[in-house]
Amino acid sequence: MRKLLLLFIVIASLSSCRILRPNLMLKTPKDYVYDQISDTMSDEEYRISITDDISLRILSNEGFRLVDFSNGGGGNGASTANNTSTIQTLVEHDGTIKVPLIGRVKVQGLTMREAEQLIETKFSEFYVGPYVILRVTNKRVSVFPGTGGTGKVVPIVNLNTTVLEALAYAGGITEDGKAYRIKLVRNAKPKPRVYLIDLSTIEGLKAGNTVVQANDVIYVEPRPRFVSRAIAELAPYISIFSSLILVYTYVQLVKH
Repeated sequence: MRKLLLLFIVIASLSSCRILRPNLMLKTPKDYVYDQISDTMSDEEYRISITDDISLRILSNEGFRLVDFSNGGGGNGASTANNTSTIQTLVEHDGTIKVPLIGRVKVQGLTMREAEQLIETKFSEFYVGPYVILRVTNKRVSVFPGTGGTGKVVPIVNLNTTVLEALAYAGGITEDGKAYRIKLVRNAKPKPRVYLIDLSTIEGLKAGNTVVQANDVIYVEPRPRFVSRAIAELAPYISIFSSLILVYTYVQLVKH
């Protein structure tokens, strides 16, 4: 009987490290040192990232003829002029985009306005008063609000979307999510930066207003529910153990 009990303990212990929290992602050790959210992060502008889809609208003459008010003598007689050109391009893995006439331009890490000014400077060799309007059309973050199966990829519509807004787009923190343990993972080089945010109190509002960047991951740690998970995971072992006890008892009865 002792051998059977020992066998059961060994089998259960082999899976004990994952048995209670098998769906927990982005684990960090207890002594992990999280990156600190700075005061400037809430005011930080969106910065262009690798794999961003870029829409470039290029105009000449400082964009003056983008809307022609001479048509109709004012009032509501505005019309779009023909001096515009729209280009769709992708930020490749070297951080550059390919633009006609000027070739490759390094835009990774730049704000929208910085990239516009850089491209305008390069186009000034070919056009008088170039005017560039740049948009990123596929900005997104991944949000895991605290329950398995509810993760969402959230498009960033507003350039300065915050952690709180991204969570709201994803439907908010679920019932099983820990509002006091929210990880913001930023895929930076040479290694990812991980910030721990506590939104359980009003003091966490400042950290919640941190501007998200493309491909950020917002992970709300789920409640463990130890008892229910333990019962569910140990049920097969308990069934096997009970069967072994019955067999052992039957064998002992037959012997006697």
